[in-house]
Amino acid sequence: MTCEGEAEAKLARLRAALRRTASAAVAFSSGVDSTFLLHVAHEELGDRVTAVTVRSPAFPKREFDEAAAFCRANGVHHATIDFDALAVPGFAENPPDRCYHCKKAVFGQILAFADANGLAAVLEGSNVDDDGDYRPGHRAIKELGVGSPLHDAGLTKAEIRALSGKMGLPTADKPSFACLASRFPYGERITSAGLERVERAEEWLMESGLGLRQLRVRSHGDIARIEAPADAIPRIAARAGEISAALAGFGFAYVALDLRGYRTGSLNETLAQGGV
Repeated sequence: MTCEGEAEAKLARLRAALRRTASAAVAFSSGVDSTFLLHVAHEELGDRVTAVTVRSPAFPKREFDEAAAFCRANGVHHATIDFDALAVPGFAENPPDRCYHCKKAVFGQILAFADANGLAAVLEGSNVDDDGDYRPGHRAIKELGVGSPLHDAGLTKAEIRALSGKMGLPTADKPSFACLASRFPYGERITSAGLERVERAEEWLMESGLGLRQLRVRSHGDIARIEAPADAIPRIAARAGEISAALAGFGFAYVALDLRGYRTGSLNETLAQGGV
């Protein structure tokens, strides 16, 4: 079977599993995976699916606006849950299992929403590639009984992107996104001001004309460490003075450019090295 044929077979398994679901709340962040899951679930379940988006200081407003716009454009029921991640015990302190505590709390609220609205299941968009990194939030999802139908169908990120492109979804080539809390090294306290500072810095860089779509601004105390694709590093370096001044305006005393470039989960590298 060709790679395309394998992806289509997995999509068929996903559709069959969704058809066996009476109704569902889909945790919807507007990212590649959750958009694909929501789209297929809406095709299979129609009005029996509701997208649920969490509004939180750790979730960029840009992503929330994209989620709302997608639901409006596609006639999907959309609900919003206001969630104060900083009030969750074990979040602001930023231990290595921070994501576990946050996911346990936020999916607890989504489950309560589903129960109150007569929705039979809560679904989220993890795929099989997510098994390859340190992701303590997955433990919370399993403990709560939240469904991961993309993972169950065996879909990879590349297959999800390819199928999204065939379906005409706007997220087919959207860069990967992660919660803003992932910008802080484990053990560095997370505050609302820190989250806002990182969000503003990343937004500025994406709108600066540098052609950046994928980047991270990692916060190390007063230092901003910019991770960007390798081919963008010369462009960023050429505008070092302008960028340093802009990020200083957001509250960073120093700005560094990571010569290793952008990579997912870079702050997990300290775990492998015994740094936490």
